[in-house]
Amino acid sequence: MKHRIVVLGAGYAGAFAAGNLARRLSPADTEITVVNAGPDFVERMRLHQLASGQDLAVRDLAGVFEGTGVRLRLARVTGVDPERRRVAVTGEGGDGELAYDTLLYTLGSSVAHHGVPGVAEYAFHVTGLSSALRLRERLAGLGEGGTVLVVGEGLTGIETATEFAESRPDLSVALAARGELGAWLSPKARRHLRQAFDRLGITVHEHTGIEAVEPARAIAADGTSIPADVTVWSAGFAVHPIAAASGLEVAETGQIVVDRTMRSVSHPDVYAAGDCAYAIGENGRPLPMSCASAGFTNMQATAAIIARLTDSEVPAIGLKYHGNHISLGRRDAIFQMVDGEVRAKSWYLGGRTAARLKAGVLKAAGWGIAHPTFGMPKRKRRLAAVPGPAGVGFAA
Repeated sequence: MKHRIVVLGAGYAGAFAAGNLARRLSPADTEITVVNAGPDFVERMRLHQLASGQDLAVRDLAGVFEGTGVRLRLARVTGVDPERRRVAVTGEGGDGELAYDTLLYTLGSSVAHHGVPGVAEYAFHVTGLSSALRLRERLAGLGEGGTVLVVGEGLTGIETATEFAESRPDLSVALAARGELGAWLSPKARRHLRQAFDRLGITVHEHTGIEAVEPARAIAADGTSIPADVTVWSAGFAVHPIAAASGLEVAETGQIVVDRTMRSVSHPDVYAAGDCAYAIGENGRPLPMSCASAGFTNMQATAAIIARLTDSEVPAIGLKYHGNHISLGRRDAIFQMVDGEVRAKSWYLGGRTAARLKAGVLKAAGWGIAHPTFGMPKRKRRLAAVPGPAGVGFAA
């Protein structure tokens, strides 16, 4: 019987992992299934561009995995039973279960509402394809002078506000920040950021926590009313409660607690990568939810799975966070290097050069997803057969 590997989610981490596993493991021994709710690969890092009215290339997952041996199951994950090694799904074919021997959990994250009244009912966000398309439609319906408020001064908030201001100069764009805009950047990078906001005409409300969202305005903690035909919520991310409900050990964030190899500390046949993994970096701190972290954890998880199934030594992939790359529209960006304590270094790269670098990173990531068989070895690794409790099985 083949060793069944099930990958939950086909975002950056899941799609890369499935392609990597297919490249390096023999199909004579393994069966790889990817479960994803939608038929297309979603470039999450570009969703603010999509929402602003720009068109993005669509990559059909069936076409991506064609010829790789990877099976694609279009369904939504509704539960995980790690004791029975089953995943509950629902899709066009109805409800069902998938059995696995090794599970790679990469369901990512979505917007965190933080219990703020009105966010779920009235705010928009850019953490998923359907939500970005909904926001795109709403923005398209705004006339000249329409007001847009982006809540959150993190990477997503900054990129969203600058993208909208550049793409739609006829709109009045504002950003609400709980603290100081760009406080985590170096002084020079912070100055560059403020100049970009000034150039794009973005109003910044610093030290302004939003306590409620209404159809045409947001209410700050001090009672100030900020007009907003559209409120875009980008005040953090949250993972789906499926992992916590499954009995897997999770952190307070709901992320799956993993060891250095991205293996669940409570269930050794489960691995996690991307935003849903509570992984400790080389500085002793949890890795932030980010595309960079998805890359590190995905590479480590797949390397560990392959090594253990082939009875090889598990390699250690670097888990060091190097910096933040922030788009400021299509022609400007900031690349801020950080030290081992994730504090901004004095050096940063900005302007068109940084924008071209960011565009190159995004293009490379998309190309890698679209070409999962690139560099496929001529000879794939066979699994190591070992005695199991029910006879002969494969090493896990």
